[in-house]
Amino acid sequence: MAKPLSVLFVTSESLPYVKYGGVADVSYSLPLALRDLGHDMRIMLPKYGCVSERRNRIHEINRLRDVPIPVGSHSDPATIKSSSINNPRAKVQAYITTNNKYFDAKKGIYSDAKTGKPYPDNHERFIFFCRSVIETCLILGWFPDIIHCNDWQTALVPLMARTTFAKEFKKTKFVFTFHNINQQGEFSEKLFDLTGLPQKVKNDLIYKKMVNPVKGALIYSDYITTVSETYAKEILQDSKNTNDLNVLLLKYKKKYKGILNGIDTYSWDPKIDSLISKKLGNNFDDFKQANKKSLAFKTGLNYHDETPLIGMVTRLDEQKGVPLLTSAADKIFQEDIQMVILCDGSQEAKNELRDLSLKYPKKLKVRFGFDEPLAHLIEAGSDMFLMPSEYEPCGLNAMYSLAYGSVPIVRATGGLTEIVSDFNPETKTGNGITFKNYKSGELLSSIAKALNLFKNKELWDVLIQNGRSGDYSWSKSVIKYDEIYKIITKD
Repeated sequence: MAKPLSVLFVTSESLPYVKYGGVADVSYSLPLALRDLGHDMRIMLPKYGCVSERRNRIHEINRLRDVPIPVGSHSDPATIKSSSINNPRAKVQAYITTNNKYFDAKKGIYSDAKTGKPYPDNHERFIFFCRSVIETCLILGWFPDIIHCNDWQTALVPLMARTTFAKEFKKTKFVFTFHNINQQGEFSEKLFDLTGLPQKVKNDLIYKKMVNPVKGALIYSDYITTVSETYAKEILQDSKNTNDLNVLLLKYKKKYKGILNGIDTYSWDPKIDSLISKKLGNNFDDFKQANKKSLAFKTGLNYHDETPLIGMVTRLDEQKGVPLLTSAADKIFQEDIQMVILCDGSQEAKNELRDLSLKYPKKLKVRFGFDEPLAHLIEAGSDMFLMPSEYEPCGLNAMYSLAYGSVPIVRATGGLTEIVSDFNPETKTGNGITFKNYKSGELLSSIAKALNLFKNKELWDVLIQNGRSGDYSWSKSVIKYDEIYKIITKD
């Protein structure tokens, strides 16, 4: 093997500490997969108020106490603490930025936990975090071969390192991965000075009269990736969902690549999963029935073996297709089905789903917030898993569903087109149910197809086995990241 590289993986969320979306899964599983290849992987993220230091064994590092972090003309202290991500095959050290004003005092990650509204100082919070990444490297005297940043919350790191601290980071290369380019973290042009960046780079950050961290990261990174090949291609032609940054991506096409995410097959293995009621043994039907019973009991549904149970684990964003679901709900719940939804989002969206569950109390149960054990139980206990996304950069939950024998019903978009193929009853090929257009009629037709197949035990078993036999691990995709790392550090 070539010489191992030192890599700092910078993210705003990661399991096992905190999760809002799929970024947390990737920020946990990809560094572990890269560590398996021999690289010195470390991650860095903020500690929000909802994160338990005791449960996660987070402890102080003497020389990283009360580090002054400038934000504009003032500064606040950050204490950088340490923890480690462990599983039986690998260990990755985590640096965790703590600060009462920006993180500890807030129970939510990006939004107020009570109102669901984004924090008005999010731009300041993540300027602070990005600068804490720089200061941590400076104090440790550790300038990794690669700093791998994820999404807008970390996008200022390459700019800070390559301008104000260019001398110290002269040998460090930067990878920027966006998990959803529609989220760009823009804030007022008048607040540019908060970044602490020199005026000469202002034009590289200003876009449509706003400071746009993602624009800056696209320019200053050595390589840009996103989370599936299909999504990478789709957004090059999509001005609406890229805020016209597709033009910039086209300019940097030579250093841009889509790589399909994988899943951590230790955390998501039904044979050893400690978060579900019954692990998978030799009898799949026993596994599914036991977990379905447990899911029904846990959420307050009456268990019926012959009634299909549909699961969803989602953010309440328009992107995820929740409006499509609610618009078709009255017709969906005319069918003999049950549904469990685990979700989080705005209070308005929560209220809409809560009202729907009150309207159909015997058919729909909704749970709000981050609940990893329940997320695992939904995958293990549901017969089908619904992802009616308007667009979907990757679609990790479809992989979890396939591994756990929950048939995914998805709109064919983005990464979902690489994960799920429509089942053909005649050829018995395909591992799920797909629909093409973002229309309620097509969603209803796909659910109807799934319900008909569910009644045919022979075909249903084939469909489930097709899904369970796939390889959804990082084994192929991690090699592509490894290749990128080697390409940009070979000079």
